Amino acid sequence: MKMFVAGILQKISGSPKVQKFLDGSLVKASNYYQRNKMATFTGPGAERYAALYADLERELTVRSGPFKGMRYPGAESAGSALTPKLLGSYECELHSMMERLIAKGYDDVIDVGCAEGYYATGMAMRLPQARVHAYDTSETARALCSAMVKLNGVADRVSVQTTCTPETLITFPKPGRTLVIVDCESYEKVLFTPAVRDALKGCDVLIEMHDFLDVTISTELEALFAGTHQLTNVLSTDDIQKAKHYQYPELDGLPVRARFQLLAEGRPMIMEWLLAEAR
Repeated sequence: MKMFVAGILQKISGSPKVQKFLDGSLVKASNYYQRNKMATFTGPGAERYAALYADLERELTVRSGPFKGMRYPGAESAGSALTPKLLGSYECELHSMMERLIAKGYDDVIDVGCAEGYYATGMAMRLPQARVHAYDTSETARALCSAMVKLNGVADRVSVQTTCTPETLITFPKPGRTLVIVDCESYEKVLFTPAVRDALKGCDVLIEMHDFLDVTISTELEALFAGTHQLTNVLSTDDIQKAKHYQYPELDGLPVRARFQLLAEGRPMIMEWLLAEAR
């Protein structure tokens, strides 16, 4: 579905009306209307798989990773796979980086494309002094995020809002240390302008880059931030490799097909994150 929608967007993105939508919205363009719930599995290992799912669905609590202990209000997420989040394997490629960033002790975290609130809630929990500003144009995502921050006792420090524009980032007050996290399905190319880059010179910025929607995104963003920030690139791990190599005690003894279904995040190809740290 994601690739189908992405293909349509690529074909019609030259339309002025569509371009206006892409330029004016925090999109999650290819997937933010999807609500992912836990799925069934048949075949060898199905009984153990079903038992694990039952445990995850009963607990609805992240089991490992930087946000261990974070609770979900229901068995669903917005725009990305739920099970890896509950297992704690979600975006494992970033875990060591996230721990290093959390250790910086940010005063403000801006989460652009917050979905159901995985990072917005998690960062609020790990940074008890921080204010978190969560943006998503999906009404469903915002409702889920609001429920999640309330459940985890951080609603007083998390504001859930709709569209984040370049002007939002330019005018955002930055009296202390600020981290900007962006996952918005190619809108990053619209969001980050030279003026935004200059406004964020003292901030750290973590961007998931969606080159499968526009192959120029990563090269243009790297060039944009190269003169003002220290850059680090991280590649995503293919879902098959996760199934073969990720080690979590819950998965011990499960066949690779079952492991694949539990761990898969559904990215259409190897993707890349860019961390731009203030110099």
